[in-house]
Amino acid sequence: MRIQYLESIDSTQSYLKKLLQEKKVQTPYAVVSKIQTNGQGSRDNSWIGLEGNLFLSFALSLEELPKDMKLESASIYFSYILKETLKEFGSSVWLKWPNDFYINNFKIGGMITNLVGKDLICGVGINLIKNPEGFEKLDINISIEKLLNLYFINIAKRSSWKQIFSKYKLEFHKSQNFSTHKNGLQFSLGNAILNNDGSVVINGERIYSTR
Repeated sequence: MRIQYLESIDSTQSYLKKLLQEKKVQTPYAVVSKIQTNGQGSRDNSWIGLEGNLFLSFALSLEELPKDMKLESASIYFSYILKETLKEFGSSVWLKWPNDFYINNFKIGGMITNLVGKDLICGVGINLIKNPEGFEKLDINISIEKLLNLYFINIAKRSSWKQIFSKYKLEFHKSQNFSTHKNGLQFSLGNAILNNDGSVVINGERIYSTR
């Protein structure tokens, strides 16, 4: 994974998307910025970018993804690998369905995914050292370089979806104290049933992560 480090950018995801569309870089490729002024969050919300936190986007070709993974669940796959990486450094972070990072009952970050041609872009924001009001920050001290080095090593192992999901589903019960959104509506995860492809069934309706 080649990593480009920037001092400041409006959005690492928008920047990387443009690089790919203009064929200026090839996957696997990552962009990290010290400051992000217009980060993209879930449901078209902005992600508040406080200096010193993690602002990352990386791209992989679809050929590099697990063959047994449904593309709609890519954010679960890559979020869980990052969660496990943080755990290796001693963090108690957990993953709320489908792609939000939590410490106890407070969100510290999240991941969104987008397709650009035959490439998948994953955008990550995590409060490493500072948190806006209503959010929390990571419970360990770690350098971005050290974190990304191990994260990309773990991604390069190319674990199957089944391997990752078998561990994730053991923790899904934590998500059931929270809610999720679809089409602007909020749904409780309290009675949600988790399917083997990463989707959930709520009130008889199957919902995939579309972020």
